[in-house]
Amino acid sequence: MMRAIAISGGKGGTGKTTTAINLALALNYFEKKTIIIDCNVTTPNISLHFGTPILPVTLHDVLAEKKEISEAIYSHETGTMVIPASISYENLKNSNLSSLPKIIEELKSQADFIILDCAAGLDKEVKDTLKAANEILIVTNPELPAVTDALKTIRLCQDLKRDILGIVVNKTNVKNKDMKIEAILDVLEKEIIGIIPEDKYIKEALAEKQPVVYSYPKSASAIQYKKLAANILGIEYDEKLPKDINSGNIFDAILRFLNIKE
Repeated sequence: MMRAIAISGGKGGTGKTTTAINLALALNYFEKKTIIIDCNVTTPNISLHFGTPILPVTLHDVLAEKKEISEAIYSHETGTMVIPASISYENLKNSNLSSLPKIIEELKSQADFIILDCAAGLDKEVKDTLKAANEILIVTNPELPAVTDALKTIRLCQDLKRDILGIVVNKTNVKNKDMKIEAILDVLEKEIIGIIPEDKYIKEALAEKQPVVYSYPKSASAIQYKKLAANILGIEYDEKLPKDINSGNIFDAILRFLNIKE
């Protein structure tokens, strides 16, 4: 059965798009047919992450009923499918996502997973995306403003009666004075199913206009994205983290606490 997972979290800059893209490629790594949809239709970024800012057909054309959804699907080298939104200011008027459930229904025979990249905030654009999903993955950083906004998103999901798959904590670094994992758990009261370290290879991959899972598959962040995908799939995956990120005892303890690392 196809699973539609929305990547949300309230605060901008937490790494929702990076998570959406790399989770999709990680699911593809485990031989699951996956489609990413850029549901941030006012300030989309997915096409920029893939180095293809200008495309002949986008989600906006489908929302405007000018094109069919099949015409807006593009394939990455891995086979992961991408439905980008237009970065053009002129397309802002075609940003109503109320037809998103119908689009997902049309796509469900083509994919095992559909990953919906949410916009920041809690407005109608986000609500329409959350309503269209089966499950919600909350992305936050180990900082109080991000965690507070993540809590608001959780409350919104509860109001919409949407299942929360879990929490992903992005940009963790034992050298920073971040919130402790236990404190984040206390605030959000949801299971943390992934921890993604602050990793230079994420920025290098972005500069190369490729997901880190593709460009640097042995990097710490890529391994953690694959472990996140394995967690969602309910399968074992025990690839070890590189030694340069694995040197901190605190980081090791956090990963063991969350059963992400043996």
